[in-house]
Amino acid sequence: MRITGYRTLTTFLDWGRPVGDANGVLADGITPVPVILVDTDAGITGVGLGSHVAAEAVFAAIDGEDPRCVTALYDCMLRHAFKAGHNGAVFGTIGALDSALWDIKAKAAGEPLWRLLGGRDRRVPAYASGLDISLGDDELATVYQDYAERGLRAAKLKGGLDIERDRDRLSLVREVLTRAGRGKRPALMLDANENWTRKQAVRHIRELEQTLDLTWVEEPVRRWDAEGLAVVGRGIGASVASGENLTGLEQYRPLLAQGAVDIVQAAAAWGVTHFLRVTALAHAHDLPVSPIGDSPIALLHAATAVPNHLASELQNLHEPAGLSYDLRIEDGAFVLGDQAGLGIDVDEKSIAAAERPRPTAAYEGPNVRPEYAGRRLPAVAERGRPDAHHREPPGLRPAQHRNEVPHTARP
Repeated sequence: MRITGYRTLTTFLDWGRPVGDANGVLADGITPVPVILVDTDAGITGVGLGSHVAAEAVFAAIDGEDPRCVTALYDCMLRHAFKAGHNGAVFGTIGALDSALWDIKAKAAGEPLWRLLGGRDRRVPAYASGLDISLGDDELATVYQDYAERGLRAAKLKGGLDIERDRDRLSLVREVLTRAGRGKRPALMLDANENWTRKQAVRHIRELEQTLDLTWVEEPVRRWDAEGLAVVGRGIGASVASGENLTGLEQYRPLLAQGAVDIVQAAAAWGVTHFLRVTALAHAHDLPVSPIGDSPIALLHAATAVPNHLASELQNLHEPAGLSYDLRIEDGAFVLGDQAGLGIDVDEKSIAAAERPRPTAAYEGPNVRPEYAGRRLPAVAERGRPDAHHREPPGLRPAQHRNEVPHTARP
């Protein structure tokens, strides 16, 4: 069997509500979903979800190769793009192609990937994650009630801008999940998305921990700040989780060496081989792993075959336009099916015919870091409206006059 070509397309996921985090919000709730299709001379097509950036250049490393040699081809792609491939979008393209190759390998074997990798149990524990920072109380409760009705008893909320608002929102979700669980205490997590300084993180979480039991705090400081993550971890009761934006073992090593993280995360965007290697490194440090992504289907398959999987992120309960997944959500877990490969079906005609939503402006959304992130002394924001392109210094409240001293650290 040989690889003969590839195709790219982009569909979208409509959340039906605003989504975002401390860095920004997408008001229309529309997120793009890029797809790579890898063709072979055996008529088997592999599906990978992820970046297209520099796809032609990266694909040259695997063109004409046997797609079943997945891990060796992964390293070929890394070598081929070694000056650009260990971070960002190019690493995501490598991950998408890698996932497509795993899909081909499992399809050729006539097995779902979870079984090919040696998984025993098709059930993968999940936690709810609603990208929910802009939601009011009623909508927040409705969203997490939907998760609770599918048996989820753990939830990760976006926050980090307002201590009191974070406390109120976490308490509300705790009530929803506790009621659904007939009094059983749920697991609660808070994701700050790299929005704090070290001191802010410790102060914020310590105050929350006076009334709440937090399982973990995610990305409290910058992803690469091993010393800072360790400082935060020593200053709070909750575990520290990070890793979704780390690419390559060389970026994980300093964090694990300094004991900076308690929960090791890996994003579905970086591919199956990356996840398996990160998992082995974490296991050597007796640490659990947790896949991150909207519905990280490729990593769910891999999670069944590793000894240190903790729980996987479940964001949206719906599928992107033109895509269908062979899995279901029940009793608080993803349940993978028996379809060969990853279990992703792509309706290319439907995607081509779909009305395209307008592109998100370059300055909008959670992928744009606000100018004053990590430089706010008090954690202040307009409630329910973190805005990545709002230029007012966050410590300067609307009620203050311009000639008053703002509560913001200046560079």
